[in-house]
Amino acid sequence: MLERKAHLYRLYPTPEQEVFLVQWVGAVRFMFNLALEQRRDWFRPGRRFNYASQCREVTMLRAEVDWLKAVPVHPLQQALRDLDRAYQNWWSGRAGAPQPRQRGLNDAMRFPDPATFDFRRVSCRWGEVKLPKLGWIRFRWTRSLPGHVRNLTVTRRAEQWFISAQWEQEVAEPAPPVLPALGIDMGVRVFAALSSGVRIVPSNEGKKAGRALARAQRKLARKQRGSRNRRKAKARVARLHARVANARKDFLHKQSTIVAKSHGVVVVEDLCVRNMVRSAAGTIAEPGRKVRQKAGLNRTILDQGWFTFRTMLAYKLASRGGQLIAVDPRNTSRTCEACGHVSGESRNGLRFVCVACGHAAHADTNAARNILNRARDTRLLPVEASGCRADEAGTSVALVA
Repeated sequence: MLERKAHLYRLYPTPEQEVFLVQWVGAVRFMFNLALEQRRDWFRPGRRFNYASQCREVTMLRAEVDWLKAVPVHPLQQALRDLDRAYQNWWSGRAGAPQPRQRGLNDAMRFPDPATFDFRRVSCRWGEVKLPKLGWIRFRWTRSLPGHVRNLTVTRRAEQWFISAQWEQEVAEPAPPVLPALGIDMGVRVFAALSSGVRIVPSNEGKKAGRALARAQRKLARKQRGSRNRRKAKARVARLHARVANARKDFLHKQSTIVAKSHGVVVVEDLCVRNMVRSAAGTIAEPGRKVRQKAGLNRTILDQGWFTFRTMLAYKLASRGGQLIAVDPRNTSRTCEACGHVSGESRNGLRFVCVACGHAAHADTNAARNILNRARDTRLLPVEASGCRADEAGTSVALVA
């Protein structure tokens, strides 16, 4: 089996190297926007643009423009490849129309040829990466590269530089683990309720940083456009957002690793978060109700990172031979896991008391067990796996107070 992953490192370029990196990501962004404008505004019947034709024009353009010639050609070509892939996704209905890249949001460039870059470790905590036309740049060595590096991506986020190294290696096919199955109910008051009875406390990183973000954004709004103080205030807001994103990702990585290590099959709800966080504002003719309350609920839902948690679970289970199953989420919180009776009156906040049989349990735990049973009833889950108790695997996560 071919294993393909990527490791992210923090880059520490010198001031001279950073000047070149800023110019290069700007040139890559310029090339993407120029090619997008060509496809969008200069299309005529019988005249078609594609990746190959625009690559030829890039070669001619670099021969005439000196500052483009100073940029390595591969990142410029990769920008055209990204644009071509964006159009393919748009035409197939997987995404919207390609949009121009913006400074500060799309500062990235990719080096696809392993012959043009190199890695070396210089100490216990530091390493260096060699980029074409730039030389060796120091980065923080946090983990080793177990396989052959296929490509590099240099990005800038919140005034910080990062490098992502994608590597691949041949590994043995993992054997299916002899571990219990688990059902997970995602929520807001409780981030994840497990069918074993364990409940994970939400981190709510965005809510914790809400006051600092509001203060920083008010200061940004008062700054004069184009001024140096505005750039400083904008960088402050970007750093706060990056801190929130990093803390949320750290929380999701830790919890998904705990679940993946101790369970062989995990069953989750197939939630469509995009529909769940739609605005309740309505229209002028039919204005919505409780718009501010719904907006606050939407922020809380997005602060949980449900889709990212599901993505992490999927690849971590697959690398250990496990499996992630998504089931229909309808009525999982209104169904009694003991008798199967469906009624909205059974749930009262975090308490579930069945109106038919009197079964009492935590509402989220009841929903998690229904999710697990639904995978068994639809034959998505093997009988021997669904019969195991999830708490026998020694799950250790934070409990709700």
